[in-house]
Amino acid sequence: MIAPSVTLGDGVVIHHPDLVNLYGCTIGAGTRIGTFVEIQKNAVIAENCKISSHSFICEGVTLEEGVFVGHGVMFTNDLQPRAVNPDGGLQSDADWSVVPTLVRRRAAIGSNATIVAGVTIGEGAQIGAGAVVTKDVPAYAIVAGVPAKVIGRAKDAPIGVLLSGGAR
Repeated sequence: MIAPSVTLGDGVVIHHPDLVNLYGCTIGAGTRIGTFVEIQKNAVIAENCKISSHSFICEGVTLEEGVFVGHGVMFTNDLQPRAVNPDGGLQSDADWSVVPTLVRRRAAIGSNATIVAGVTIGEGAQIGAGAVVTKDVPAYAIVAGVPAKVIGRAKDAPIGVLLSGGAR
């Protein structure tokens, strides 16, 4: 389902529009969205991104231009999720706050990776398949594992890019 609250840029391709769930989000021009993808309200997808099938992009996530999201990638937006409050009552929207996540331009996220709320994935970074990203990832870093750790530098990194900080 594509809700009327979705803003779609020119040339967006949605494979099997009847098999996606998009509501209250913004999708930039030229972006491609696979089957069984959910993109929630207040998520922002910039131009020329590719979102592969079975991925979940929740409220609070921003993808800059040219980001690749592999199959089955999961984003989170709450660092302490709970179904109920301490008194046992069901939580409502008023009981938690969205923790934003930012994926910088031209980053690539491998299949089945999990991106924990509140991180920034740097420009041109590459996230290995199945990685669990719990800390910021430097620009042009390659990270893999659980939790994700820097294992290299992207081949298209500008000369002189140092890989300091970030995912550890």
